[in-house]
Amino acid sequence: MAKHIIELVNLKKEYDGTEALKAINLYIRQNEFVTLLGPSGCGKTTTLRLIGGFEKPTSGTVLFEGVNINDVPPYKRRVNTVFQKYALFPHMNVYENIAFGLRIKKTDNDVIRQKVAAMLSMVNLEGFEKRSVESLSGGQQQRVAIARALVNEPEVLLLDEPLGALDLKLRKEMQLELKNIQQRLGITFIYVTHDQEEALTMSDTIVVMSQGTIQQIGTPQDIYNEPKNAFVADFIGESNIIDGVMLEDYRVRFAGHIFDCVDKDFGKEEKVDVVVRPEDIRLTREDRDLLQGRVSSVIFKGVHYEMKISDENGFEWIVHSTSMEPVDTEVGLMVQPGDIQIMKKVQTI
Repeated sequence: MAKHIIELVNLKKEYDGTEALKAINLYIRQNEFVTLLGPSGCGKTTTLRLIGGFEKPTSGTVLFEGVNINDVPPYKRRVNTVFQKYALFPHMNVYENIAFGLRIKKTDNDVIRQKVAAMLSMVNLEGFEKRSVESLSGGQQQRVAIARALVNEPEVLLLDEPLGALDLKLRKEMQLELKNIQQRLGITFIYVTHDQEEALTMSDTIVVMSQGTIQQIGTPQDIYNEPKNAFVADFIGESNIIDGVMLEDYRVRFAGHIFDCVDKDFGKEEKVDVVVRPEDIRLTREDRDLLQGRVSSVIFKGVHYEMKISDENGFEWIVHSTSMEPVDTEVGLMVQPGDIQIMKKVQTI
C-alpha cells in the first residue's frame, strides 16, 4: 500500500465570510493520479491552491508526508504547478523557459543542459530549444509548461485545468500523454477539471466535489457504476434519475411499478433516488415490460443513438442504443435488477 504523501485535515477556506471549502478531509497517495472534479465554484481550484501554498486555510491542516506545511511558502514546497494559462515567459525561448527554475537555484550549466534535454525528450519537443514560445501551438506551449514544472523534480505536480484552452482532438491526445508522463516518472499528479471524460480517462482516483464539500471518492469505475448520490450520478455521465420508494431489501417502487433490484439495508418505505444509466435500458416492441413509452426524439451521436422516451407518467427517459426506434413508436423499456442503482436522498438545508 502506497504511503500518504498529502493529507488534508478538516481543511476550511472562507472568502469574505463565504465558505469555499467546508472542512474537507482527504488523503492522496504517493505516485497516484488524483483528479478533483466538479462544476465551477465547487472548491476544487481552492483545494489545489491550498496544497500549492498560494492560499492559506482559514482552519485545518495541510500535511506533506505527515508534516504541517500551512505556513511553508510555495517555493519551498516539494510541489510544482501547471496553470491553465501556462504563464510562460514570452521574452525567453523554449530552452530558457524550461531552465528558469534551475537557474534560480544556481544549478551548474552542464546539469541544466542535461535536465532540459531530458525534459524536451519527455514531452516530445526535441529540436525546439531555440524557438520562441509565442511561435508554438497551444499544445506545444502546454508541453513546455509541463517540462518547466517537471525539470525541478517535484514530488507532486499540481495541474489546474491545463487542457482547457486546447481543441477537442488535441485535448484527447494530451490526456493520454499526461497519463503516460505520470506513469513514466512515478510521481503524484493532482489534476483539477470540470470535464468528467478527462477524469475518467486519466485518473487512478476521482474526488467529486460540490459546494465546498466532497461528495464521493473512488476509482473511475466506482464513481461511474456506483454513484453515492444523485449529484454524482448526474455529473458523471448522463443518467435517468427518478424518485422512488424502497419497499424492502431488493424491492423498489418507481415510475408507477415495483421492480427487483440488488440493493438492501434501506429503511422500510424509505424515499430514495433511483438511477438508471441510458446505456443500461433495452428497448423492445413487447407490451409485457413494466415500463412502456413513446419515442419523442432521436439524435444520432456517432457511436450510438440517443432517444427520449416519454412514459405513461410523463417521465422522459434517455436511452442510448446502437439501433434506433423511429419517433412516435410505442416501445417497452427493459431494465435488469443489477442496472437499477438506489441512492439515499441528499438532505438539503
